[in-house]
Amino acid sequence: MRLDKYLKVSRIIKRRTVANEACSGGRVSLNDKVAKPGAEVKVGDVMTIRFGNKIGKYEILAVNETVRKEGASAMYRVISEDAGMEEERGE
Repeated sequence: MRLDKYLKVSRIIKRRTVANEACSGGRVSLNDKVAKPGAEVKVGDVMTIRFGNKIGKYEILAVNETVRKEGASAMYRVISEDAGMEEERGE
């Protein structure tokens, strides 16, 4: 699955266009390498997202094309997340 689509389906980032812009802007890393929006995401990958001075690090546990809102958080595990990331994600 494409990285920008994964970010949207897992609801780490609410809109795919915002996810695409974050990837294009070099703010998303996959396995410690800056990733483009079309990068393939696999189970076990580690993703780092930077929003300003806030950094979130996530391990990918599942890659599903569609998922209900309640099950979205089961697609990843939070490794570390600065305080304030919840505000960026709209929670």
